[in-house]
Amino acid sequence: MLTSDLPFSKWDNIFKDPLTTAAAIDRLVHHSVILEVNLPSYRLESAKKSKAAVLES
Repeated sequence: MLTSDLPFSKWDNIFKDPLTTAAAIDRLVHHSVILEVNLPSYRLESAKKSKAAVLES
């Protein structure tokens, strides 16, 4: 299982090379089932709360 907050169209920001990005996506989606869940990121919300708590103290 692999999770990401980024759509495939923004993966160039991770790999910096369009060919590497395309190859990685191709390997991942071959014979895969993709489930897209449009929910807020739990980790991002948790990090924001932690940062806010640190700033308040």
